[in-house]
Amino acid sequence: MSERFPGWRELPKGAVSPKSSIEYKTGDWGVEKPGIDLGRCTQCTLCHFFCPEGAITISEDGHPEVGMDYCKGCGVCAEECPVKCIEMVRKR
Repeated sequence: MSERFPGWRELPKGAVSPKSSIEYKTGDWGVEKPGIDLGRCTQCTLCHFFCPEGAITISEDGHPEVGMDYCKGCGVCAEECPVKCIEMVRKR
């Protein structure tokens, strides 16, 4: 008997998919994306560690970079940022 997973339209905002985006690109799912104010960023890397899809990497200079092919716009990074330098903005 196969288990049915909810489709992406059935998940509430901020939900984590039962499948990883590593298996397929999910960046076109969301309507928002993280906007990062690098001037305020303290390079704590919490956004990287809390991102449920691994879409945030840390650059050589220590700042976060968002891989938009995999970011679903869930907003976990913005919620967990201790200095609130990440704001979810609408994709164009």
